[in-house]
Amino acid sequence: MAEFWTGLPNPLRTPVRLDGPYSCGAPAVGYPLFSRPVFAFRSNPDIPVVVASRLVAMASATSSKALLAATAGLLSSSTSSLVHRRPLTCSASTYHPRLAPYPPDLVRWVRREGGFLHPELRIADGGTDGFGLVAAGHIPKGTRLVALPEHLPLRLRWSDGAIGGADRSGSPLFELVNRVPGNALRSLFGAVFWIDLEEHPSLRTPLLSGSSKTVINAPAAQSSDTVAHILDLLLTPHPPTFLSFLFCPSHHVAEELWAMRLGLKLLHERAKSGSFWWPYISNLPEGFNIPIFFSGEDVKNIQYAPVIHQVNKRCRFLLDFEKMAKCMLEDVDPEDHPFCGQDVTSSSLGWAMSAVSSRAFRLHGETLQDGSGDVPMLLPLIDMCNHSFHPNALIVQEENNPDTLVVSEMSIEKDAPITLNYGCLSNDLFLLDYGFVMSPNPYDHVELKYDAILLDAASVAMGAAASSFSSPNDWQKEILSQLNLLGDGALLKVNLGGLELVDGRLLAALRVVLAENMETARQCDVNTLKSLPGEAPLGLSTETAALRTVIALGVIALQHFPTKLMDDESILKGNISDSMKLAVQFRMHKKSMIIDLMRELTRSVKMLSKETLTAVQS
Repeated sequence: MAEFWTGLPNPLRTPVRLDGPYSCGAPAVGYPLFSRPVFAFRSNPDIPVVVASRLVAMASATSSKALLAATAGLLSSSTSSLVHRRPLTCSASTYHPRLAPYPPDLVRWVRREGGFLHPELRIADGGTDGFGLVAAGHIPKGTRLVALPEHLPLRLRWSDGAIGGADRSGSPLFELVNRVPGNALRSLFGAVFWIDLEEHPSLRTPLLSGSSKTVINAPAAQSSDTVAHILDLLLTPHPPTFLSFLFCPSHHVAEELWAMRLGLKLLHERAKSGSFWWPYISNLPEGFNIPIFFSGEDVKNIQYAPVIHQVNKRCRFLLDFEKMAKCMLEDVDPEDHPFCGQDVTSSSLGWAMSAVSSRAFRLHGETLQDGSGDVPMLLPLIDMCNHSFHPNALIVQEENNPDTLVVSEMSIEKDAPITLNYGCLSNDLFLLDYGFVMSPNPYDHVELKYDAILLDAASVAMGAAASSFSSPNDWQKEILSQLNLLGDGALLKVNLGGLELVDGRLLAALRVVLAENMETARQCDVNTLKSLPGEAPLGLSTETAALRTVIALGVIALQHFPTKLMDDESILKGNISDSMKLAVQFRMHKKSMIIDLMRELTRSVKMLSKETLTAVQS
């Protein structure tokens, strides 16, 4: 059997290191499906120019023969006959066909098992975009589109008797799953979600729900406001979710690895012959155009350190987990082998993790061993829905009804794709887990590190008086500590962009350090200092200096990118690979977002200047 895998090892053979203003912590990483967004980039008008040195140096390490050898063979087989197993090999072609050349009819299988697909829906082949659900005719608002009975979703279920689609507790698969880091996950994945923490019983009910049904719009991370509200509940010695890693990178929690746990179950079902879920699995893509499968050069073409860091981290995990799995399963009896005697490699593990992270939903279900009530599931047919920030459908779980439903939120016209909202995610998450980026994306941002030397340079470059970010006064230190930007355990990652435009903690710090009046600053409420809209809390001159400093940070962030926006537009017009196209689109949106932010802040500075002039004339 020919083996074609070339994707996964490359980022590890040529790791990319970037230094600069971006935070050392990796972004949080996220959840389900695939999508076909429309990109609408435009040329850049002039932007403010500040003399700033290039802050980023890219470097590719030498290829490692050991890593190449570790991932060269996908199927080093074993003891079982092919009659009892299916191979775990993958293809790295640009267009990813389905696993089986002629897979079973997925719709027929779902209906035979008691599921429902609206007669006015069809599966459309989008070519390189994959398969999606499309309306074959007009569908009214409130129509039930899909219904899956409880036994159809593919999930992790453990039972001593191993019946009803469950796997045996204590089995080799059970032990392997529990070796995946981040075992104690909690539910923070969904536009509506559950929190089940023993020490906080008041949070055991849905944060948002109706009287008769619970709506789950997206298996994804929440807005920064929600995260900030519950973050303090999650900062334990062993943070239970990806959010803890985002805000506390020193813990090194593998926040995205919940997908690997369900991915092992997916590989188990893929390997064995006669799997109940084979009609579903055989229709999955043979490969995924996401960064862990990019070449080293295309990973470097992303040009954004937090994402590159995350790609390298994931690839390193897959290589390490491959070695650990081989050791664990070396002496397992053939009849107990979770993959029918086949050795799982980093490539097959990467395929499984990608299939889950790009398609799985976290829905409310039975309480898990870790105490959480949300259950990652692969949902046949439902996972073919596209993403939209303004979806025409939503997932519903009704009381006293175990079925998982998709219901239309609005009238849907013929040939329109069925869309769900995956969540208010940045393009970092969309790229890493789904293999697309959204433009425009109001939730996208760039991560920066709160660095005193950088801020001093930025404020001076924009004409501010000599600032003291490197040596704040005692009263300034007190407020910076309240903002958790100073002291032991300080969280130094700040954002530019998103709904806030400027990270509230960064804005408050700029205002405090640049303040002209100590008493006014000390008397001002911290929440007021963190708020961008409204009047200047510490005076017009301080506000102007703070916003100018943010503009300078934007210029420095742009200087970080080795290419300009016009260069990227020219590259996209050429004959390039899909992975390079995706990398270029990602960095283009980052640049466009920064430029739009600078324009908005420049308008604010002009308005402040007019107010200052009016005040002087008065």
